[in-house]
Amino acid sequence: MKLSFTNHTLYFKRPFKIAHGTRSSTAIVIVQLEHDGKIGYGEASMPPYLGESHESVATFLKSASPLIEQCKNPFEWEAILSEIDLLAPNNTSAKASIDIALHDLMGKIKNKPCWQMFQADKNTTPYTAYTLGIDEQEIIKQKIVDGDEFKILKVKLNGENDKAIINTIRSVSNKPIAIDVNQGWKNKEEALEMIQWLADKNVLFVEQPLAKNNWDDAHWLFEKSPLPLFADESIQRYTDIDKVKACFHGINIKLMKCTGMHEAFKMIQKAREVNLKVLIGCMSETSCAISAAAQLSPFADYADLDGALLIKNNLFEGITFADGKIVLSDMSGIGVTPKENN
Repeated sequence: MKLSFTNHTLYFKRPFKIAHGTRSSTAIVIVQLEHDGKIGYGEASMPPYLGESHESVATFLKSASPLIEQCKNPFEWEAILSEIDLLAPNNTSAKASIDIALHDLMGKIKNKPCWQMFQADKNTTPYTAYTLGIDEQEIIKQKIVDGDEFKILKVKLNGENDKAIINTIRSVSNKPIAIDVNQGWKNKEEALEMIQWLADKNVLFVEQPLAKNNWDDAHWLFEKSPLPLFADESIQRYTDIDKVKACFHGINIKLMKCTGMHEAFKMIQKAREVNLKVLIGCMSETSCAISAAAQLSPFADYADLDGALLIKNNLFEGITFADGKIVLSDMSGIGVTPKENN
């Protein structure tokens, strides 16, 4: 196999404000794995909090390249991914880019979609949430109109104008809401008060209400919350599940956090064993990484896979939505095609 990669920057349609600040772009790397004339595509997306960059991903991929080139059989994928994971700690999005490309390549060699390789039922995909950032009232209302086809809204909060944002949404829509706080609430008492206020407002769950390592307060809130709590920043990889299960009702699994599709699938299986709900999520990504995550969506309770809809320069054609429900195609691999002129 031969590995190659290119750097890109994705630009948001609107600046995105969350608890960690406002962002208008994000760095990504597109990876290609070539074997016997077939190409598998992968992607690394690097939000600032993961600590990765174009430079760090390039360094890691260059170090992984000899391992890839020595491999003559892509179906030795478990051994390949294990060796790549041991190359260096962290670097999870760089590792995910190889994992995704490898799955895409294997699917193309087998002429099967990845969802079929995971033995999923493509007809049981969930509805994806449609994300509303922290914004002015009229912009929030307009975005709800723009996302009319979607059945579930995902709402970003940060502890500043939270009630006003929810009241604005409820003035124009009664759709179910998934709340994403991104560690934005300052303390457990504030978090509990807000959750109690949200409890009768058709809210599905609250994601990452407190700082990711604040385990004592997370457990206190878990025992008192009238709404389900989902971990995002508090969980990254498979080995984190046992700690998280005592503080949350569910987990947000993202390929960029957990090194890709292989570990994500293992996390889903483990979550079921310990009675955790599963949300399959994404970073700011093109339809390459989004489509890869979507292959696992039939196993999830919820999905947050609208990331490619929020950027101006999507580099791939991939999964589609029907009234907000994820539609998986029968295309081989992860089901993507690069757009021309990218």
